[in-house]
Amino acid sequence: MSDDRIDHDGLFKRLLTTFFFEFVELFLPQLAEYVGRERVEFLDKEIFTDVFGNDRHEVDLIAKVRFRGEDAFFLIHVENQSSVQDQFPKRMFRYFARLHEKFDLPVYPVALFSYDSPQRPEPENYCVAFPDKTVLDFSYRVIQLNRLNWRDFIRQPNPVAAALMAKMQIPAEDRPRVKVEFMRMMATLRLDVGRSSQIRAFMETYLRLTSEEMTRYNREVEAIEPKERETIMDVVYEWDREAVERGKAQGFHQKGVKDILRLLGHRFGAVPQELQARIDGLADQALDDLLVDLLAFESFADVEAWIGTRG
Repeated sequence: MSDDRIDHDGLFKRLLTTFFFEFVELFLPQLAEYVGRERVEFLDKEIFTDVFGNDRHEVDLIAKVRFRGEDAFFLIHVENQSSVQDQFPKRMFRYFARLHEKFDLPVYPVALFSYDSPQRPEPENYCVAFPDKTVLDFSYRVIQLNRLNWRDFIRQPNPVAAALMAKMQIPAEDRPRVKVEFMRMMATLRLDVGRSSQIRAFMETYLRLTSEEMTRYNREVEAIEPKERETIMDVVYEWDREAVERGKAQGFHQKGVKDILRLLGHRFGAVPQELQARIDGLADQALDDLLVDLLAFESFADVEAWIGTRG
């Protein structure tokens, strides 16, 4: 999938609303010490129009939380930035000012940078200063994923760590190992299907392994101690079964093709274009049958052989 077709903001918003306090604990430990955990209220999306133009901007995530042990509230504003943008610090200040004015509550601003490059450090403040006086020195928290090392997060029993490892610094030779450690984390966390799908979406979107990388991944999984490997394979099987049931329930041709390709990509790596075309050419009933049968396949060759029996 090309980068411009990925709903980056939607993926991150669903992740953070599902695992909000886990996100705070992982990346904002000082904030976690005084934020109340009893409830969080996500406010309706706020759309601001620039004062000096017609550009409209939608704030990504606004959470209303309570100070721990107090009857007082504040807002946490998290802005996910999936591409480099000029004047971003100024935009963060404008959001802060308008949110503070509208809700009359303190605002804790957080910028989450999720693009791959460049890796230069992003600014953490917006300043307006004169030779004799600083009029404004507005600061915000910065979480820049491409400057974080994925290995620092593999021992964190946190679903947000599992998801966002895919957007951190990953040397090319580490890509299969990242997926192995991701599966280990998922086996340990044992989330329900709904919440697990939020985490899985990140790995499938941002760390799509090639066929060669999948071979290395499978080899590393085979080297894991048998009991732990069995637990990991239980997670994989549950995901595969879910994909099969979803595809069968939908029943439409393109949805079935999409689910098959997604499932094959998860198991064996990037699906060759020629094989994609052959799958797309199958009748609806054959697609339903393939969704069930491919759980027993061990390679793309098995898929090719199966299709060969259908005509």
